[in-house]
Amino acid sequence: MRIAFVSDAAYPWNVGGLESAEFNEAEALARHHEVHFFSMRWPGMGSDFTYKRIRYHATKHVTKEKFYRHGRRSIREAIIFSVGMLRIFAHRFDVIEANMFPILHIPLLKLYCKLTGCKLILDVVEVWSKEYWTRYLGAFWGTLAHLYSNYFLSSADLYIANSSITADRIHAAGIGRHRIRVFAPVIDDRLMARIRSKARARKRQVIFSGRLIKEKRLDKWLQVFGRVREQVPDATGLIIGEGPEHLKLMAMINELGLSDSVRIRPFYPEGNVGAMYREIASSAVLLNTSEREGLSIISLEALALGVPVALPSYTPIPKEVRRMCTVSAESQLPSTVAKMLRGGRRAIPNSTNLSSFYISRAERFYDGCFEALGIGKG
Repeated sequence: MRIAFVSDAAYPWNVGGLESAEFNEAEALARHHEVHFFSMRWPGMGSDFTYKRIRYHATKHVTKEKFYRHGRRSIREAIIFSVGMLRIFAHRFDVIEANMFPILHIPLLKLYCKLTGCKLILDVVEVWSKEYWTRYLGAFWGTLAHLYSNYFLSSADLYIANSSITADRIHAAGIGRHRIRVFAPVIDDRLMARIRSKARARKRQVIFSGRLIKEKRLDKWLQVFGRVREQVPDATGLIIGEGPEHLKLMAMINELGLSDSVRIRPFYPEGNVGAMYREIASSAVLLNTSEREGLSIISLEALALGVPVALPSYTPIPKEVRRMCTVSAESQLPSTVAKMLRGGRRAIPNSTNLSSFYISRAERFYDGCFEALGIGKG
């Protein structure tokens, strides 16, 4: 079959949890199908090229500075990307799998599918409430965005949710359960097993990796770590990431007197992603204080590497991930992390749940999706 993935950001040129999951899915399908990927053109990308059997079509050069404006996604860039998707009409596909965001592109994809008979799958990691939209864009634009997103959410033939929480929210928006699948192939189980078996001795290091944006609440991460240092003076902290909050976080590190114990370093390049996993594997605990997470791939990767994960009780991380972590009230989080630093290696609770996130299950999952859509046989 001919399959098109559509997402404004593409891994490994833009590193993120959703992007890596999309890449894993596309790479798995490219073993037996013709797979194309439509995206914006990030630094280091060509316009039309093939990478790991995936045919990329990238237009409109974009950088992280353009992609995020004033701490949030740029509406201008979203409009440019969505209009640029007119180029898909030059191709014929059996299936389109599109990232739901930035939403503006969905009507065009729906029109394409109506004219060509192609099936549309929406990859959904978050369904925002009206309250969240208005906080994000303001009362007027937020209300319009909420109405728009809810209306076009119903456009797909099938939905892939990254967690049970997302699936419930899709269903609450009026989509039948029979059209929703839950799948998140985010763990390279073979790679993780190799790195875990060769991991160095644990350091008293608290680690996190993700985009440096407000929703990750790395201000709280630093406050928690500051209190951890009071209990474990030799503890160190490492934040791996890039984003609009970088300068604010560096200033906060200095204000809290943590410049000798906390480092922020950029994402590892794609060719050296194993180095990030080795850094995680040698850490004592991953602390995730984010207030907006669709799934938290970094938490799953840490768990797969045998590293315990600490979460605040307000975490939005879904139950299938949360039950493998240590969850504490926000006020108790520093003591919890300090205890994990002093306690050495501990077993991951409910670790058998990890298998539902293995990349090795991708092909079997998509065979079921295509069968449900009535395509791919014969």
